[in-house]
Amino acid sequence: MKTLISLICCSLVLSATHLVNAQEVSNASFIYQASQDLSNTDTIPGFESKTNKLKISGIVYDSDGITPASNIIISIEQADERGDFDVREVNGERYLHNRGFIKTDADGAYTFYTYIPGNDRRFNMLQQLFVKVKEPNDPPYEIASILFDEDPLLTKLCRKRIAKKGDPSRILKPTLVDGVFVAQKDIVLPSVVDALN
Repeated sequence: MKTLISLICCSLVLSATHLVNAQEVSNASFIYQASQDLSNTDTIPGFESKTNKLKISGIVYDSDGITPASNIIISIEQADERGDFDVREVNGERYLHNRGFIKTDADGAYTFYTYIPGNDRRFNMLQQLFVKVKEPNDPPYEIASILFDEDPLLTKLCRKRIAKKGDPSRILKPTLVDGVFVAQKDIVLPSVVDALN
């Protein structure tokens, strides 16, 4: 039974999409946020009150993995520390309160101040940051979620499956620095071919 739960958990996390429709930031909401004056740094609501504060910084690269990608909009959204999703509504638009938006600078750099989310207890889901990307003149799309090395639900089997899919870098190993967990997460944008698959 434990193996079955582990397999289900792994199958769910290997998909970049959310499990519950209410968790999704709609494209309309995303595009509205993307139209705002964004910087390359953002802070998730409630950051200051959280126990497991987290600073994620990195460089976004074009699909060649070498060229920094500027003016790329990235959003993250997540559960709170208890694993619950704070879904709110404004003007009929549902969105996750625990989210942030950045636009990469000329060097492709970005930073999010957030916190390590809890496990979604309803679905036995891993601790995850869900990531959405918008390149200039293209619609937003999701990429693989960000995971955490210390997550008790991240089993050996799940790690093997993630490694087989070729993206072990999605598992963060934050280091505690002056009371804040710090992690580097570079992102390589998918090529046109990858995006179509």
